[in-house]
Amino acid sequence: MNTLSYKTISANDATVDKNWVVVDAQSQILGRFASEVAKMLRGKHKPNFTPHVDCGDNVIVINAEKIRLTGRKWNEKVYVRHTGYPGGQRIATPKILMEKAPRTLVEKAVKGMLPKSRLGRKMYTNLYVYAGSEHPHSAQKPKEVKL
Repeated sequence: MNTLSYKTISANDATVDKNWVVVDAQSQILGRFASEVAKMLRGKHKPNFTPHVDCGDNVIVINAEKIRLTGRKWNEKVYVRHTGYPGGQRIATPKILMEKAPRTLVEKAVKGMLPKSRLGRKMYTNLYVYAGSEHPHSAQKPKEVKL
């Protein structure tokens, strides 16, 4: 009997193929855009995806200042943090965050969609967000990806 042997291939740090990709955030909706970027960071778009290995790509996000939010979220959505001191709860809206640092909106959205573990923190370091259309990673020859 001629049997074919199909073996599941698990990726590891030595066999992972990491690429550099550029994604344009101009006029994209924040949550939908962030979920696609998080998938690329995790490597779920690759055929050899392995959950316990950082097999995702290095993602460069440009034009983060031109991201969109639907409805009245610019004024009504709330980002809450705490300083650690009594009465130290601080509240910020996307409008306030965009004025201070335009890249934080995309960074917070993507970070919230990654695993909450050591591996998730490692994957987050592969994300590079820039407010404008220029980035300093041209030496890596990143591929342009349309979402």
